[in-house]
Amino acid sequence: MSQIGPLVVQAARGWIGTPYRHQASCKGAGTDCLGLLRGIWREVLGAEPEVVPTYSMDWSEPTQDEALWRAAARHLQRIDPGQEAAGDVLLFRMRAGAVAKHLGLAGDLSPQPTFIHAYSGHAVVESPLSGPWQRRIVARFRFPEESS
Repeated sequence: MSQIGPLVVQAARGWIGTPYRHQASCKGAGTDCLGLLRGIWREVLGAEPEVVPTYSMDWSEPTQDEALWRAAARHLQRIDPGQEAAGDVLLFRMRAGAVAKHLGLAGDLSPQPTFIHAYSGHAVVESPLSGPWQRRIVARFRFPEESS
């Protein structure tokens, strides 16, 4: 059982209402989905594990490079189906054939699962993890118990 999961969920909920801002990672001022994870990492674990390069809204799409998936695999623990826990990082593929490039964090698991994410054009929200969202999940990861 993950000991860090409840801390991650608590930190993520503290970002709810932060406006969506591409490439930002500042609680209350602006963030995107990657910035949300970066901010939670800083709150829970300390310094970020690597510098994030500048990226465009369509990054990785022209080359079909799974850059976000590879970065998650470098710093997070991959979770097998059936091992889900609150606080897990969810990686989404928004369209069939597209690269996976949306992130969220598992909130409540039951009776109605939720996830926390920076929603483009809106803000950080906790949304129902409905069937359409569940079908878009391509990988689950977990924050390490401590930063390396």
